[in-house]
Amino acid sequence: MENKEKKPPFKNGDVIEIIPEKLVYEGSALAKVDNFPVFVDGACPNDRLKVKIKKSNKNYATAEIVEIIDPSIHRVKPFCPMHNICGGCGWQHIDYDFQLEQKRNIVFETVKKITGKEIEIKPVLKSPLTREFRSKVQYPVSQTKVSKRILAGYYKKGSHELVNIKYCPIQPKIIDKITEFIRQHAQELKISGYDEKTHKGELRHIVYRYSKSDNELIVIFVVNDNKLSEKFKKLSKQLMSEFAHIKGCLINYNTNRSNLIMTQDTRKIQGDNFVTEKIKDKIYKISANSFFQVNIGSAQNIFETVKTIISENYKQPRLLDAYSGVSSFGIWLADIAREVVSVEEAPSATKDATENVKMNNISNLVALNGDAKKIFEQLIENQEKFDVTLLDPPRKGCEKESLDYAIKLTDKAIIYVSCNPSTLARDLKYLHEHGFKTKYIQPVDMFCHSYHIESIAWLEKNN
Repeated sequence: MENKEKKPPFKNGDVIEIIPEKLVYEGSALAKVDNFPVFVDGACPNDRLKVKIKKSNKNYATAEIVEIIDPSIHRVKPFCPMHNICGGCGWQHIDYDFQLEQKRNIVFETVKKITGKEIEIKPVLKSPLTREFRSKVQYPVSQTKVSKRILAGYYKKGSHELVNIKYCPIQPKIIDKITEFIRQHAQELKISGYDEKTHKGELRHIVYRYSKSDNELIVIFVVNDNKLSEKFKKLSKQLMSEFAHIKGCLINYNTNRSNLIMTQDTRKIQGDNFVTEKIKDKIYKISANSFFQVNIGSAQNIFETVKTIISENYKQPRLLDAYSGVSSFGIWLADIAREVVSVEEAPSATKDATENVKMNNISNLVALNGDAKKIFEQLIENQEKFDVTLLDPPRKGCEKESLDYAIKLTDKAIIYVSCNPSTLARDLKYLHEHGFKTKYIQPVDMFCHSYHIESIAWLEKNN
């Protein structure tokens, strides 16, 4: 039989009419034209649109909106004036409850496609705040060529063109004020903004770690240098005398020609090098380089969900908390566990974890520092066993060896916390093939108004 290659029913530059049916991971809306997929940025499902085909190949096409003929009932006015330019969050034009429905559908479809199973996906847990919820902000910095104005903000979607952000409604207002102060005073002090192409310029990023409970923050200057200049000492002094909210100013040395934001080399310039966050009765010390969830209200939702699953199903379990950061889960779960063993690679996070254990008067948590695979290996050699293993890996998910070790170490259940539905589904498939079954997945909205979604998967070992 002759194999006919599928051809798009249009060509680049054509203007066509479409109605998108759903949103997909990475943020676009998907429409079908003669069963051929067309992805459109800035669209909302059920919009009737006139679009121009930008690029098409044999599998799909991308298009841009020319006209919204008839808006979807779920389309709303974005609350940020920079919404269409800034690539920070791309779904503000969609009502919040509908965003959550779409996120739930993305998790369901991704997991079904990769695992081949229809797993129960619970309704997404809402973020308690949908504005001013971000407690970690990382602004790239650059500089205009002629006037030498310092720019700080986010990149336009899909580009490295910097949008100078004066006001961002998803982060605390104080950060807008501090950023404006830095822009002006950095220019006065002749601090140069970084140029990616030439790898010249001093200031690469401004990073903020904010404590919601204390309304305080630390400011980290990421510099293309390996020594502290007088200019940053002066700027830090000016900042700390101007803003009572600033608890400390730090410097991070990053001379790498890469998109890595911060290296592990962070030093204190003035004040403290950490913030403390109080969630219910737990206190967490968070340093510049330590991982902690960026939305504190949603972090609490995740902690509580995991605690409920464990407390209702496993009596006083022995817990393994892998990729544990500052032991945020371990500390939250210590009072329902016989013992918790936390494993974390970043030395600064393990140092914070050790102090957090003391601050919270916890006696049944051990924080181990090192590569997860190596520590898992040692635990297996020592014939250690855990009732429940908690996995909270980075975006790329778990390495196969880490999953193999987790399987060997776990007697009853694995709880997998993920920020990427694709790598979650891939790892669930592997765990299903090695004696585990997913009971359900609970999505949590961590990054409102964006396609990002956190998920908690509860897996039990087959008897």
